[in-house]
Amino acid sequence: MERSQRVAIGNVGISVLVLALKYLAFVLTGSIALYSDALESVVNVATSIAAVIALRVSAKPADAAHPYGYAKAEYFSAVVVGVLIVVAALTIFREVYQNWFEPSPLDASPRGLAMNAAAGVINAIWCVVLFREGRRARSPALIADGKHLLTDVLSSAGVLVGVVLAIATGWEKLDLILAGLVALNILWSGWGVLKESVGGLMDQAVPSDTLALIRARIAQEATGAIEAHDVRTRQAGRMTFVDFHLVVPGDMKVSEAHAICDRIEDALEAEVSDILVNIHVEPEVKAKQAGIPVL
Repeated sequence: MERSQRVAIGNVGISVLVLALKYLAFVLTGSIALYSDALESVVNVATSIAAVIALRVSAKPADAAHPYGYAKAEYFSAVVVGVLIVVAALTIFREVYQNWFEPSPLDASPRGLAMNAAAGVINAIWCVVLFREGRRARSPALIADGKHLLTDVLSSAGVLVGVVLAIATGWEKLDLILAGLVALNILWSGWGVLKESVGGLMDQAVPSDTLALIRARIAQEATGAIEAHDVRTRQAGRMTFVDFHLVVPGDMKVSEAHAICDRIEDALEAEVSDILVNIHVEPEVKAKQAGIPVL
C-alpha cells in the first residue's frame, strides 16, 4: 500500500474522532454554532472516505481500457468534497433560520468547550500532515482534504471564542450569527475546491514555473536538433503529460533523432516526477519561428 493511501486511511480515523468530540461539545452546550462545527466534521468523514477510494483507484496501472491510467479519479473525489461542503453550508443556514426567532439557551459546559478545543488542535496537526503528504505525492484528493480541514480549523477557533462570548454576555443570537458565518466560510471553501477540481478534469496545463522548467530542459538537452515547438502540457492527479514537436535536420538518421528524444525524456523525468513525454519528430521544413531554439 502506498504511503499516500495509508495517510488517507488515517484521515478517516482522525475525522471520526474529531466528529465525536465536536458532537459531544454540541450536546453538552446546546450551541448551534458548535452544531455547525460538528456538521462540518460529518463532511470531513465522508470526504476522507471518498479520498481513500479515489487514491486506491488512481493507483491502478494503465490498461487497455485506460491507457493513460486512472489518475483523474482523484479529481472526482475532490468534486464530491466540494459538493458535500456546499450541502453542509446549506444545512447550517437552515438551522440558523429555524432557531433565529426562538434561540435555544446555552449551557456553559467547560467539558463541552474543552472537547471542541481539543478537536480543533487535532485537526490543526493533521492539516499539516495532509498538506505535506498531498504536495509530496501531488495528490489533489489529499490537498483538497487539507484545504477543507484548514477552513475547519479556522472556523472552529472563531466559533469557540464566539460561543464563550455568547455565554458570557447572555446574547444567544451571537451563537446563531457565528453559525451563519461558519456556513459562509464553508461555502467559500467548497467553491474553491470545486473550481480546482473542474480545472483538473478539463486538462488544465501545468503551473507557469513548471512549464518554464520543462521548456528550459528541452532547450538544453536537444543538442543536434533545430528547435521544438507546440509544447503542450496537462495534469491528471499526480501525473504530468507533455507532448511537443522536435524539428531535426532532414538528413539526420532515425537512430540519432531517437537518441535526442531519449536524452530529453530522461532529463524531464529527472526534474518532474510522474511525467509522461510524447515527442513527434519532424524535418527542418516544419520549423517555426515561435519554437524553442536549441541551446
